[in-house]
Amino acid sequence: MHPASPEPPARIGVAILARAPVPGEAKTRLIPVLGADGAARLQRWLLQRTVAMALVADVGPVTLWCAGEPGHADFRLCRAFGAVSLQCQPAGDLGMRMLMALRQSATPAGTLVIGTDCPALDASQLRLAAQSLRGFDAVILPAEDGGYGLIGMKAASPEAFREIEWGTERVMQQTRERLVSAGLRWSEPGLLWDVDRPEDVARLFADFPDAREALAAEWEGA
Repeated sequence: MHPASPEPPARIGVAILARAPVPGEAKTRLIPVLGADGAARLQRWLLQRTVAMALVADVGPVTLWCAGEPGHADFRLCRAFGAVSLQCQPAGDLGMRMLMALRQSATPAGTLVIGTDCPALDASQLRLAAQSLRGFDAVILPAEDGGYGLIGMKAASPEAFREIEWGTERVMQQTRERLVSAGLRWSEPGLLWDVDRPEDVARLFADFPDAREALAAEWEGA
């Protein structure tokens, strides 16, 4: 008799919260260094990189939660990358939108929620986060600026998003406090950095030359 093959790991949903790359509305804090069109082009690069990475990681079904019209050409293009579902982000603050994504993109094993601002998040880290979630109630990848670039939960907990000062350096610490209050066990298997401020652009171009090349190619073709 042959030994039974081990069962594959349970699939975990991946929810990507993303803004359409519309000039003047995308990556607005980077407009002083890139211009409105350049900031939108960078958002396009980040969006496509994130969706492609989530598909390569192959930890579970991928849903793109769109801020803006899901029919936007860049969102539709992402569907051509593979099996990607499109949903419209609900109204509310960031916590409310993440909570909704956790609930509606869930599989029985849970959900990972990410944005598009952390180019350092790669497929191996997404797989590691999914693996960590199998042994904990939640998983978080903190960001260097005091926020986080990924949060995952087996079961969505509203407490994790209650009264968080979004956009500040207190987000991660407050989230830890909420998780303790909720009695949840969590893992932090990595650290990320995101592209939010003008000083982040130089780091992005140094670590990801293809980002600079993508923007240069689009500028030349404009």
